[in-house]
Amino acid sequence: MKKKNIVITGGSLVLALVLWQVFQALLGLSSGANKTGRQPTVTVALSPVRVVDLDDAGLFTGTLQPRSQYISAPKISGRLDRVLVNIGDPVRFNQLIAVLEDAEYSQQAERARAELEVAKATLEESRSSLEVARREFERVETLFKQEIASESDHDVAGSRFKAQEARSKVAQAQVSEKEAAWKEAQVRLDYTKIRAAWEEDGDRGSVRFVGERFKDDGAMLTPNTPIVSILDINSLIAVLYVIERDYPKVMIGMGAECTTDAYPDQIFTGRIARIAPLLRETSRQARVEVEIPNADHRLKPGMYIRATIKFGTHERATVVPLSAVSRRDGSQGVFLADTAALKVKFIPVTLGITNGDQAEVLEPPLAGEVVSLGQHLLEDGASIVIGKVDEEN
Repeated sequence: MKKKNIVITGGSLVLALVLWQVFQALLGLSSGANKTGRQPTVTVALSPVRVVDLDDAGLFTGTLQPRSQYISAPKISGRLDRVLVNIGDPVRFNQLIAVLEDAEYSQQAERARAELEVAKATLEESRSSLEVARREFERVETLFKQEIASESDHDVAGSRFKAQEARSKVAQAQVSEKEAAWKEAQVRLDYTKIRAAWEEDGDRGSVRFVGERFKDDGAMLTPNTPIVSILDINSLIAVLYVIERDYPKVMIGMGAECTTDAYPDQIFTGRIARIAPLLRETSRQARVEVEIPNADHRLKPGMYIRATIKFGTHERATVVPLSAVSRRDGSQGVFLADTAALKVKFIPVTLGITNGDQAEVLEPPLAGEVVSLGQHLLEDGASIVIGKVDEEN
């Protein structure tokens, strides 16, 4: 038993000695690598530093809205007799859109017209009686001056004339009242015919379109019940939201190039028409409206849109690929390649504007080629192998 324990102990010591020798060998290799300070060679792609005219532009997204929209609704109550338009139909100014049942309103208008005729006849009769009373008064007054008629006859004739004159004025007022009632009845009768109407005089010859239909024939309506909506899509408004950084650059009248998924290969040009004077506190964004001509009516309200607004151009700007920019030790910079020595140097840079996949370098002056692929494996002074020079960027 004691002999067996001695054998096991000896084997354990041999195993421990072997492990110690392996550890010392690995430690020696690691120490040797650190003493040499050599870094692995990295295969990279290079791109040239270029000097170009770089556009300062912003890309924004938004939604198209009609230039104007209103709801066509009756001003009176009644049963909807007919709706004469439907979704998508073009409408012109003063075109008949819908008709309410008008029997009751026609009867009211006819009654008002008859009452007006009676009032006019009463006025004519009153005027005739006034003329008779006037002539009688003038006759008695002449006789009174000649001392033929008595003073009492003169007073009676004068009283009759004044009374008839008052009746004539009352009859005239009644005619005016009945005329107003007849016109009111006519207006209410006209309200049974709902027409397309808009206020812009210059647009009265333009065509607009039915956006939605809310009621069908036979529906009972109260005043202001929506029947259809009318849209002006001859030009559309692209509603964009601009962040605080870009807000000072946006000016009324600036051009905007817009694209939409419905027509991905076509650019629609518009201009900034309105800029909100405030930024929303929750998003720190301001509403900007771009007016886009739409004479062919291809664009529709509700479409998602992308708008590129050009703020200006930086002439002879030094640019590098945006992919070449990286960070080391808290600094933003690029790896400038020495193609002769096959080494790279990390250059901290100050960037200006970015446009697409290009970034402007403001400081320091830069020339040559920078690493645009593989830079994440590099450190300052690293050795490189050039795999491919990217001439397109």
